[in-house]
Amino acid sequence: MTRTTADSTVSEHPPETGEALQLAGRFPEAEADYRARLSANPDDARTLSNYGGLLCSLGVFEPALQKLTRAVTLDPKLADAWSNLGNALQSLQRHDEAITAYSNCLRLNPGQALALSNLGVALDCRGQHELAQKFHKAAVNLAPENAENRTNHAISLLASGNYKDGFEEYEWRWKTRTTKWHGIEGPLWNGEAFPDKTLLIHTEGGFGDMIQFARFLPLAAKRGGHVIVRMRPELHTLLSHSFPALTFVTENDPIPPHDLQCPILSLPRALGITLDTLPSSEGFLHSDPEKVRFWAERLTQDTPGQRPLRIGLVWAGAPHREIREAEIADRRRSTTLATLAPLVRSAPEAVFYSLQIGEQAFQAKTPPVGMRLIDHTADLHDFEDTAALISNLDLVIAVDTSTAHVAAGLGKPVWLLSRYDQCWRWLSGRTDSPWYDTVKIYQQDRPLDWSGPLKILKNNLEILYKSFK
Repeated sequence: MTRTTADSTVSEHPPETGEALQLAGRFPEAEADYRARLSANPDDARTLSNYGGLLCSLGVFEPALQKLTRAVTLDPKLADAWSNLGNALQSLQRHDEAITAYSNCLRLNPGQALALSNLGVALDCRGQHELAQKFHKAAVNLAPENAENRTNHAISLLASGNYKDGFEEYEWRWKTRTTKWHGIEGPLWNGEAFPDKTLLIHTEGGFGDMIQFARFLPLAAKRGGHVIVRMRPELHTLLSHSFPALTFVTENDPIPPHDLQCPILSLPRALGITLDTLPSSEGFLHSDPEKVRFWAERLTQDTPGQRPLRIGLVWAGAPHREIREAEIADRRRSTTLATLAPLVRSAPEAVFYSLQIGEQAFQAKTPPVGMRLIDHTADLHDFEDTAALISNLDLVIAVDTSTAHVAAGLGKPVWLLSRYDQCWRWLSGRTDSPWYDTVKIYQQDRPLDWSGPLKILKNNLEILYKSFK
């Protein structure tokens, strides 16, 4: 997570100035002040820098880039301006230029912990984790109580496969501004045996996080008396069916009495999980047999007298607008149905099934020319329904979403389209995954460009299609 900054602390700015207002989170008022000052003095480099940093915080990166480029042109020795410029470039996926900007900042101010951490993030995006961690460690040493820097370090460790240290450091996420505290009272479970006690494991992150980390639930249950799992209602039937020995409640229910609590993404730390001890890579989810039979009949009716290759498609994730960083990341991981048009040439008689839920589902109404796309998503009411439909498909091609985790958790082949700065869970430089035996990763080789991975995927689909026929 990259962060922007005003040039100093709140106490060093007069009240009601743009800097004080920005640091207090009063962004509209800060913007008004910056605009007024720049109208009077358009060559004020420090105001341009702080205004550019504010625009980055608002997610308005191109205007921010203009302001910050002008700031460093006017005053090349303004370290904060170089740091903020790096943030704008980084957010625009211009990683090489961001690294240069952060380096310029650090030449002027080697003790700028923010720039050190953000430089590490930029290097992580390029898969250079060993080098990145040197900068993360320097940032942590300078500001050991800074939760954002600690979390950046954690994600770098996790992306490089160092799960022991990474998950330990990842506990700092609860002190960052982007992770909302879960509000569950009680001591954190640290992996100790808990006979005659009740452990409450609860939701964290998105649906995909809950599905991926559900594999650890049976391991936790082996260490204690009673385990209760609290999750969103949409996951209740699928997880209850997959782990019948456990007790599940939804977030609509009252929080049950418990002695210990643990967010689900903290389970690997508690259990001492390493890259070599990840469980259930072959799959751990189970569909309702009756629903599987229902969808088997439904899909047979779609193509009477035929048994074509059936491919599920997901082209976009959920925007998560409540968290700015998550919304921006979603823009990078998502694509459009039109982008997947070349798949038709590789498998001309295949039948594609839309598994797209949410705002971008409307694209299924106008599929690319020649693509036979069937959309049953109106009849998918929860993840159990989705799992039952996927159980009748031959392949799922998806961007990095919860549906990909459902399919892989069922043991179905999943071809994952992954952004250039891919999520830490897929590691770096790999086309396979230790989390799921059936996942094949197609990562962008250039930021924001799907042509490279799609070219490889298209060729592989042609091979699969010929073998299926």
